[in-house]
Amino acid sequence: MSRLDAVFGRGSAAGSEEEHHWLSVSDLMAGLMMVFLLIAVALMMHANQVRQGVTDVAKAYQDTQVAILRALQDEFSDDLSGWEAEIDPETLAFTFQSPEVLFATGSASLRPRFEQILSDFYPRYLKVLAPFKDRIQEVRIEGHTSSRWNHRVSDDEAYFLNMQLSQDRTRSVLGYLYQLPETQADKSWVKQTTAAVGYSSAHPELDENQQENAERSRRVSFRILTNAESQIRAILDEVGQ
Repeated sequence: MSRLDAVFGRGSAAGSEEEHHWLSVSDLMAGLMMVFLLIAVALMMHANQVRQGVTDVAKAYQDTQVAILRALQDEFSDDLSGWEAEIDPETLAFTFQSPEVLFATGSASLRPRFEQILSDFYPRYLKVLAPFKDRIQEVRIEGHTSSRWNHRVSDDEAYFLNMQLSQDRTRSVLGYLYQLPETQADKSWVKQTTAAVGYSSAHPELDENQQENAERSRRVSFRILTNAESQIRAILDEVGQ
């Protein structure tokens, strides 16, 4: 009996140790599962916060676009036809479309009539934008030309000649606006936010046959860019930290 007792005693002890071992492993696994669950919940909450942040920025962007569009339309709706101008509701681009009013052919000098229009337009434009200054990243003066130059140059040469011309023209526009007496109070903001960009013939206006409309392609636009993109980028940068 003593031998059997000894044998059974050792077997019982071994079983107890094995049971204790598996209990320890199961406790460890349960603990790890709880840790992973908490991590998953935290990641989901963080993802939801990021998604909500991007959604809020997108809604604020849309609301700002609508508010600026309405303000521009309220201020300038009676002037558009006389100026041969239009407002794009998608991009908020305020475009002057009459090339014979803007500049002489091949010249970057503003015609007197365009100077008169700009003198009336720009102070009122700044007034419209004033309530939205904290949401505006850039006001871009964009110069566009047709693809034409003259028959003595290649298409590539015409592109770069028109690039130079469109850049010179937007600088002329900005230079004229910058010296207006009504601009002086906002000069610091204008300097920080306004860019003069020449696109040559890169963005032509097309007719119903998808062919270049040379007349409408020669234009000057004032385009408003909000800071929605930079806000979204800031949210994504926080995620990466």
